Amino acid sequence: MKFITAVFKPSKLDAILDTLTELGVTGLTVTEVRGYGRQQGKTEVYRGTEYEVRLLPKVKVEIACADEAVDKIVTAISETANTGKIGDGKIFVTSLEAAVRIRTGERDSQAIEA
Repeated sequence: MKFITAVFKPSKLDAILDTLTELGVTGLTVTEVRGYGRQQGKTEVYRGTEYEVRLLPKVKVEIACADEAVDKIVTAISETANTGKIGDGKIFVTSLEAAVRIRTGERDSQAIEA
């Protein structure tokens, strides 16, 4: 099992959710987050006053999946989130040691299936 964490621009969320649904992803977690990478924030003007925004709004999607599904999920997110501009985001894939469905007590791959 693997755990995929993708962080990307909020404007891409709906398109990514649609793409993941088409792939058959049945469960995920979405969190609104703030952060920065190479962008290092940006400068904005509000009512004539310039100020620096250091932490930019992003969306984090977390998905637990079978090893076989990782490549297609990562490719789908990467292609959908790509604008070709700095700040598109990152995808992290880590090993998932265990999963438990609380309601039924199912474990591991049975716990992450629909």
